[in-house]
Amino acid sequence: MPENTVTASLAPMEPHDVAAAFAYIRALQANHIDAAGAVANDIGPEMRRLLLDVAARIFIPVTAVDDCDGEPCPHSFLAAALGRLLLEVLCEGDGACLAFPPGIAQTIIRFTENILTEDHGDVADVLRQLEAAGLKQAMEAHPAHRTTA
Repeated sequence: MPENTVTASLAPMEPHDVAAAFAYIRALQANHIDAAGAVANDIGPEMRRLLLDVAARIFIPVTAVDDCDGEPCPHSFLAAALGRLLLEVLCEGDGACLAFPPGIAQTIIRFTENILTEDHGDVADVLRQLEAAGLKQAMEAHPAHRTTA
């Protein structure tokens, strides 16, 4: 993926932050509101920033347009799908404002469901895969957090 001003500004996340953000997202996806609330209470006001960091790491690589020599290609239509998804979230946001953690997490969940799974497949599994990839990147960026067996 070519570097641009958005991707260049993404500092590596801490492993704990990745785990906390995905714990919140997965709890909301599973409709475990109490668990999501407990994670949010533990993290505090940083939850919004963590979720936005995760969203950027998911959305940016997926929506990056490949050079297709000016011809339509599969990536050319991704922006339209993303626009429909965000409109759906705005219209059916379950009463949550997109600027707050529940809205951000729901956007990540719906993006995963509509864009990253085939035929609205196993969203929880894809979220686990995204979390594993995020943790791997965080561990590589912060080797002091590695544990020895």
